[in-house]
Amino acid sequence: MEVLQAPTVTPERRKELTLFEKQSGIRFRRIDLLNLAFCHRSFANETTNAIGNNEKLEFLGDSVLGLVVAEYLFTELHDKSEGDLAKIKSFVVSEVSLADIARDLHIDDYILIGKGEEHSGGRNKRALLADAMEAVIGAYFLDSGFKPAKRFILKYLIPEINKVLQNKHHKDYKTLLQEYVQKEYKTYPKYHLIKKTGPDHAKVFWMEVTVLEKTYGPGQGRNKKEAEQKAARLAYNDLDITDE
Repeated sequence: MEVLQAPTVTPERRKELTLFEKQSGIRFRRIDLLNLAFCHRSFANETTNAIGNNEKLEFLGDSVLGLVVAEYLFTELHDKSEGDLAKIKSFVVSEVSLADIARDLHIDDYILIGKGEEHSGGRNKRALLADAMEAVIGAYFLDSGFKPAKRFILKYLIPEINKVLQNKHHKDYKTLLQEYVQKEYKTYPKYHLIKKTGPDHAKVFWMEVTVLEKTYGPGQGRNKKEAEQKAARLAYNDLDITDE
């Protein structure tokens, strides 16, 4: 089944991919599909040969992942409401969760990225890692079918589900705050950049967030998103919102 033109799998590259298989506990019949799952658009764009990238596999993997997690939650957590199940699922399949799993699998060592993306730290970008994780799931589904893909997903996602149930998971405070404020007050938190300090290579951003007429912060971080998260956490905790 020809899906997309994958990068050539050299003998050296095959050794690398075989190592990934051993680390992750899966085995591909078509190693070229696994190689394609690791091929970022930036690499494909810089290659003279016409090759594909991992974006379609990512699209497929996202759907397979969502189905597997939804089925598991529906089957195992009988006492939870639909809203609770949706909230648990959103945490478990989040960019943060998938990027953490990708790092545990050392996916950052196997990604093929372009020189520009490499220089900008792309190999460690959370979004890129999460996308590659979904692409691997999509590739494995195509290669081996639903049942093996399901086993692979649950092996790494059940621990993430348990973290949520034990309230030990990473919380996206910005999203949680926005959902609460929108639901309770029919409005949105408003973020403001207060200042930024430090040299260009080590900037520190200071952000405040306003909910209704009260301002929280500032939160500080290496970028605006991180500073916004910290400001949102201050507001979230002050409002005594529970996400149980």
